[in-house]
Amino acid sequence: MKILVVGKGGREHAIVWKLAQSDKVDKIYAAPGNVGMAEQAEIVPIEAEDLDGLANFAEKNKIDLTVVGPELPLTLGIVDIFESKGLRIFGPNKEAAEIEGSKAFAKVFMQKHHIPTARFKVFESHFEALDFVRTAGFPLVIKADGLAAGKGAVIVNNPDEAKATVENIMVERVFGEAGSRLVVEDFLVGEEVTVMAFTDGERVAPMISAQDHKRIGDGNTGPNTGGMGAYAPTNIVTESLMKQITEEILEPTINGLAAMGRIYTGVLYTGLIITDRGPKVLEYNCRFGDPETQVVLPLLESDLVEIFSDIIEGYLDINGIKWREAFSACVVLASRGYPASSEKGVPIEGLENCKSDSCVVFHAGTARKDDKYVTAGGRVIGVTAVNTTMKGALVRVYEGVDKIAFDGMQFRRDIGRRAGSVSTNYL
Repeated sequence: MKILVVGKGGREHAIVWKLAQSDKVDKIYAAPGNVGMAEQAEIVPIEAEDLDGLANFAEKNKIDLTVVGPELPLTLGIVDIFESKGLRIFGPNKEAAEIEGSKAFAKVFMQKHHIPTARFKVFESHFEALDFVRTAGFPLVIKADGLAAGKGAVIVNNPDEAKATVENIMVERVFGEAGSRLVVEDFLVGEEVTVMAFTDGERVAPMISAQDHKRIGDGNTGPNTGGMGAYAPTNIVTESLMKQITEEILEPTINGLAAMGRIYTGVLYTGLIITDRGPKVLEYNCRFGDPETQVVLPLLESDLVEIFSDIIEGYLDINGIKWREAFSACVVLASRGYPASSEKGVPIEGLENCKSDSCVVFHAGTARKDDKYVTAGGRVIGVTAVNTTMKGALVRVYEGVDKIAFDGMQFRRDIGRRAGSVSTNYL
């Protein structure tokens, strides 16, 4: 098979890396890809938002399967365009992808289908939002309605913080058009976890659970980021809890969308919080998570190409997906100034020293200059390690991290250390 992977981050590098292990694959293309993927894929200079350009490339090069990593092309309707041309593509169509594209849609959907989530209100006027937060109870979570690269949710603890956040999102438009509507919801106390699932629109197969670390600093300090690391599986989601999540959240979500005529196929990401009243949904994503993919896929024993093909063909063998009995951890190395800004062109040293059977480097924001790797984005690299114990995975991942260096490098030293603890804040 010839496969095209759409996207350029660490998530897409992990997908390329896993697909390359299949004996069903002859060639992989990555568009626009990154320099780290070049070992396993041919880089194609087409941006992920150039839907027609990608479809034309797939037609011209007789691509057998296209896999979409990021959310934007999915919410723009890349699946609809490819399917209209008879091209095989993995991911939800535009209508189904709205579950991530609009937080207001997702919250109303959950309310209608009795899927547990926080109480909420939706506002289209910043005046009405300001009126509400003046007398509301705190803390609250204020979210931009649209896509905001994982940074659109803000926890506020008093009316002044709430007012500033509403104005930043709806008036100053710090997240652009994503802030044309707001969702304001209750702050929930508990432990956050991620459960992603494969689905063919009818059957649902949950993956092993993972936990992301959103804030930039150790101890969950500083601003939210796209994710500074993750580990899997968690000891939070037991076998019985996974059964509850599947029956009360995953299956009702897929069935509810189907009842609306929005058949959802691909990967459904559920960001959950485990409260003293059970699991509740914080957010949906319409694709693999980042950096959760970098810890989940290394534990997948089954052939990823087979899973993708089964889903596209409409029958997912939910009992045929096998996982390694092991643990994995990923630490993200970010550039100076991230998440507010990123320093580019800084030489990266030591990548060649971090290659082994138990440790792998996934590139995100990197480039090549004067025959050297340099920084080219906020989240630069994800280092992932696998071991038979969580402690072993953490030891090995930080041994890998310590072999890499670039000026201004930021990373967290506490990834995975919170497993099983109770948080009163968002990760």
